[in-house]
Amino acid sequence: MRVLAAMSGGVDSAVAAARAVEAGHDVTGVHLALSRNPASYRSGARGCCTIEDSNDARRAADVIGIPFYVWDMSDEFHEGVVEDFMDEYAAGRTPNPCLRCNEKIKFAAVLDRALALGFDAVATGHYAQLRTGDDGLIEMHRAVDHGKDQSYVLGVLTQEQLAHSLFPLGDTSKPVVREEAARRGLLVADKPDSHDICFVADGDTAGWLKEKLGDRAPNDGGDIVDDATGEVLGQHEGTYGFTIGQRKGLRIGRPAPDGKPRFVLDIEPVSGTLRVGSRDRLAVHAIDADRARWCGTVPERVEGTVQLRAHGDEHRAVVTTDGEHVHVELLDHASGIAPGQAVVIYDGSRVVGSATITVAHRVREEVQA
Repeated sequence: MRVLAAMSGGVDSAVAAARAVEAGHDVTGVHLALSRNPASYRSGARGCCTIEDSNDARRAADVIGIPFYVWDMSDEFHEGVVEDFMDEYAAGRTPNPCLRCNEKIKFAAVLDRALALGFDAVATGHYAQLRTGDDGLIEMHRAVDHGKDQSYVLGVLTQEQLAHSLFPLGDTSKPVVREEAARRGLLVADKPDSHDICFVADGDTAGWLKEKLGDRAPNDGGDIVDDATGEVLGQHEGTYGFTIGQRKGLRIGRPAPDGKPRFVLDIEPVSGTLRVGSRDRLAVHAIDADRARWCGTVPERVEGTVQLRAHGDEHRAVVTTDGEHVHVELLDHASGIAPGQAVVIYDGSRVVGSATITVAHRVREEVQA
């Protein structure tokens, strides 16, 4: 099978490419150039897809002994991920750019180009497992290493995309991957894992948004209001700098009557109002979501679990859907859930699908009491 190995420059994708070769596939490595101005990209462990990463990917391909290319996907990345990120924050929502990158870039634009060039599949270093179900469909399951499991950010993949995907690391733990990389002579064996948002140069998301949004900024400040009393507690410099559940950065200056910290409960981008309150007011018992994407057959009802953040907890839930819209009743209450986040639905370890949260229904005070 002809396989295109997406090589980020990290240890995971390098070992995934090596394993694809070892499995007998005809493998070609490709690194995705995602920045319109590569010189501005950071180096080190923050983010991914830097110039440093491109060089590391090339060296790994040389060691493995496979052809290597760099594909310029900067326009697709800017439109599908960066612009979406800014639009979502401007609307008072909290997006996950890694999930959107998988949907729009790695398993859409890249896979489409790979198939057009005659490749049969794209291999990546994601930690997830693929199996063929009794109905003949390809199922995606959680990785063996639950601490590294990345099925949440892959929950946007359709059956057609899964049928042309390979995840060689799904049955392996991260320490084993590093040991294998060292044994294979890959210099990235001890390279730190990437983290943060790759296109935010210094990790300051609020500062980056303030600079980039410009006229699209929904407001240049507003009131911070106590959700229970309506009292104005202070002001802020822009709702895009906050997300639901956030505690730091409010700078209210005086504690709540009970002495406990306040958290962002609601964001109103048009009026510029932030509503804040105690932690227990963040509890959510139900979720509505749209833009559903299904990994296989569309279900009517799932009694399983949902995950609401990357590396977040699982919550027991009953999920109903008409195919496009999703309603989730949480049997285990969640906390601090924001519109724009993804809800990924599981039946045991199998990923059923995902949707984008539009409304998080908070537990009423009388129920909390």
